[in-house]
Amino acid sequence: MESVLLLFILTITTARLYRGFEGSVLELIINAGLVVKLVLLILLIFSIVSWAIIFFKFKLLRKAERETKEFLRIFQSKKDLSVIYSESRKYRQSPLAEIFRKGFTELNKLKKDRDQKSREIIPSEDIDRVDRVLRQTNTAQTIQLERNLSFLATTGNAAPFIGLFGTVWGIMEAFHKIGQRGATSLAIVAPGISEALIATAAGLFAAIPAVIAYNYFLNRIRNLIAEMDNFTDEFLNIIKR
Repeated sequence: MESVLLLFILTITTARLYRGFEGSVLELIINAGLVVKLVLLILLIFSIVSWAIIFFKFKLLRKAERETKEFLRIFQSKKDLSVIYSESRKYRQSPLAEIFRKGFTELNKLKKDRDQKSREIIPSEDIDRVDRVLRQTNTAQTIQLERNLSFLATTGNAAPFIGLFGTVWGIMEAFHKIGQRGATSLAIVAPGISEALIATAAGLFAAIPAVIAYNYFLNRIRNLIAEMDNFTDEFLNIIKR
């Protein structure tokens, strides 16, 4: 966070160093050097992909949370596991419903094998098998919920430094041109520096939403993971009883 704040202050401060230069952001991008333009293109790709992930993940988590609440209401109100299983098919985005379906399917398999052999109570090794299935499904659902979050984290960490690289390169080119011309007036220095600082601004523009979204989604996913863990324990207790 300190590096992002420092880059933001650097951008604002340097942008105020000149008053005589007038030009739109688009003109600054057009007049920028090849390396700066390449950096801007990379940051644009990072930003587009990040926003696509943000919208997709927001929609997915909202639906998962809504379906989870509805499934829990059914699970707590119904006593027949077969009825709950039939109802759970409607909630394809709920991780808890998926855990229940996998556990109930495994339980039915064990029940059929047990009915063919004897009618004793569920042995401990069978309960352990259901437990493994529930834990594996829990892990798989966690991985699915956290999918693409790493890209947001990468964007939040790398984009400011990619933008800083473009800025440093642009400033090097600007001072090189100034040295060739032999002029040091502010009207000549400011345009080159402003063109270079576009990369820093672009890096911050890509990084800030990604960092905010990453922390926001991570908090919501942790809540769902906690619900999955509690549900897994509760379902196992029901099977044991």
